[in-house]
Amino acid sequence: MKVISYNLRKNRAVTEIGALADDHDVDVLCLQEAEAVSLPSHLGHLRLLHATEKNRLGLAMYVREDRFHARAAHTFQLKKSLHDRLLAPAHERLLGARIHDAELERDIIVASFHAAPLTALNSLRRHQIHAALAELKLLGPGLPALMVGDYNYPVYQSRLGREMRETGYDLSLSDKRTYTRYKMFRGHFDFATSIGLDIGSVRTLDRGSSDHLPILVSAALRGEPVAEEEPVAVLA
Repeated sequence: MKVISYNLRKNRAVTEIGALADDHDVDVLCLQEAEAVSLPSHLGHLRLLHATEKNRLGLAMYVREDRFHARAAHTFQLKKSLHDRLLAPAHERLLGARIHDAELERDIIVASFHAAPLTALNSLRRHQIHAALAELKLLGPGLPALMVGDYNYPVYQSRLGREMRETGYDLSLSDKRTYTRYKMFRGHFDFATSIGLDIGSVRTLDRGSSDHLPILVSAALRGEPVAEEEPVAVLA
């Protein structure tokens, strides 16, 4: 399964998502900072599965139409930062879906996630990440799960990786930095968190009109073959 995650930077990069989906023949496309009301229902072989409803700039997910059937799809509010309370940029920071994979003949959980901005503390973002994974577990207890998105977590990632490992999850970084707009904040912002899956690679794709670079995640059920494009760094 190939999954792309892309923060569109206030929807500026929306014109690029169709080409991204086609060029990489992706199975799932997860978006952040998308203008959900204006997204097309189809992007080539992908159809819009679900999008946030309460924020103008929110989350969306497309899936391969001939492979996946939605069992359930929900958006979730997570603990708010001060920035969220004052400016209300995003009510829903998690979009999770339980989808049936006709190719593998089983259900999996896939999610698009957008953590609080850098004005918040890492402790709040860790709280949001744990809360998001707990919500996804309720969608399908015991199912393999993949959560991708903008974690806004460029420093002290080893602690986050350790906490993920202690709860049974892998935190996978991409091969190159995903955010380079501000010199002091350059680094890996866009991650993949998974359980019950082998992550073959997490590749940073070419820059577009967003301040984030999209990432391409190659994943397979644990124990099944997974195509590797580039080595993947898993935080211990």
